Amino acid sequence: MALGAGLAVSLPAPVLAFGAPESFAELADKISPSVVNITTRATVSAPMEGGPMVPEGSPFQDLFPDLGPKGPQRSEALGSGFVISEDGYIVTNNHVIEGADEIEIEFFGGEKLPAKLVGTDPKTDIAVLKVDAKKPLPYVSFGNSDLMRVGDWVVAMGNPLGQGFSVSAGIVSARNRELSGTYDDYLQTDAAINRGNSGGPLFNMDGQVIGVNTAILSPNGGSIGIGFSMASNVVSKVVDQLKEFGETRRGWLGVSIQDVTPDIAESMGLADAKGALVTTVMDGPSKEAGLEVGDVITQFAGKPIGHAGDLTRQVADAAVGEKVALVVLREGKTMTLEVTLGRREEAEAQATPVKATGPGEPQQQEMLGLTLAPLGEDMRSQMGLDADTAGLVVLKVNPESEAYTKGLRDGDLITEAGQQRLTRLKDLEDRVAEAREAGRKSLLLLVRRDGNPRFVALNIED
Repeated sequence: MALGAGLAVSLPAPVLAFGAPESFAELADKISPSVVNITTRATVSAPMEGGPMVPEGSPFQDLFPDLGPKGPQRSEALGSGFVISEDGYIVTNNHVIEGADEIEIEFFGGEKLPAKLVGTDPKTDIAVLKVDAKKPLPYVSFGNSDLMRVGDWVVAMGNPLGQGFSVSAGIVSARNRELSGTYDDYLQTDAAINRGNSGGPLFNMDGQVIGVNTAILSPNGGSIGIGFSMASNVVSKVVDQLKEFGETRRGWLGVSIQDVTPDIAESMGLADAKGALVTTVMDGPSKEAGLEVGDVITQFAGKPIGHAGDLTRQVADAAVGEKVALVVLREGKTMTLEVTLGRREEAEAQATPVKATGPGEPQQQEMLGLTLAPLGEDMRSQMGLDADTAGLVVLKVNPESEAYTKGLRDGDLITEAGQQRLTRLKDLEDRVAEAREAGRKSLLLLVRRDGNPRFVALNIED
């Protein structure tokens, strides 16, 4: 019997598998001349050690030479870097050269030259150096780190453990890793990275720098296959500013933000847990543009905002003084605001955070796992708050409550519930009742600690 002509058989698409390159030798030959070893020297005060001290000139000094007084000593540290221009600009980590009195560059061919510091950015741990060479230097270019996929081959090169120029290979293990910095965007790799590799380049297979090797995760100080390289798309912008100005000039919106979690989205009636939730609007660009606490920023300059980190990096990358369109959600409605960005470094220099001290013991009530009291004049003065600040002070948190699990602690100040201001205990009771009537499972609270606000959604189901 013949098979029916009308029968269509759908086969799964083939999976393309790429084996390891036969050799990395050609790539290593290509990139090696642009990679450098960095030696730094600094004068440090000798640490005071325990045990007896023998005064200088004492007759016992010859018997116990190691117990004499110790003055300032010279220390030496090693790191890596790479040349990005034929006229001698070099990129490395800030922590490699921080505090150095002298910086010496050793090139692949063995030549050594002194380097001067052009500029540093501790926030991304990047530094730019400059050497005066008698001839054009071999250099490498930055690639597009956003094009790197998990599983792509990468090559790291540097000066691990002071052993000199060394190459290791691996793959991109993960993307968009965050460690501790505001602007973190790390590529994770299993290419061997050790002490001394700091500041060295991570290459793609075209010989372009797609990361700067910065940190490792290790219980013993050696490589266990978890290394982190700051993404080139972050580094290249910082390097351009350091070369031009000797410092960074990042855009500034003038807000504090946090992620929209699923429970916060539910409490606000949002369809998706996306965007950056505004917790503070400072004097400056955001206030002038009409941004309000509780707004959810969903787009910046036409680019979608998935979480708070997206907005932080996009604002930082934008030019100071640039006019930018913000798309925000406010009370279920979408609106567009135009904001003229300020400069973050200037704003941070003027910032004076509020410090809070312990609250007193006025009238109180237990709700949502919290013992609360209205903010009175005495407590406002004790906590160093402005005269127009209102809210409920957390006197105690039940350690078995959801509030404790979500980070609320004694001394916190709750200023809003359901995006409405609180001045009395009854205000919070009313907000809970309203949320329950609306069929909500949780209530959104605006909590401030030491002047820093954040939103927390607490369950209100009976």
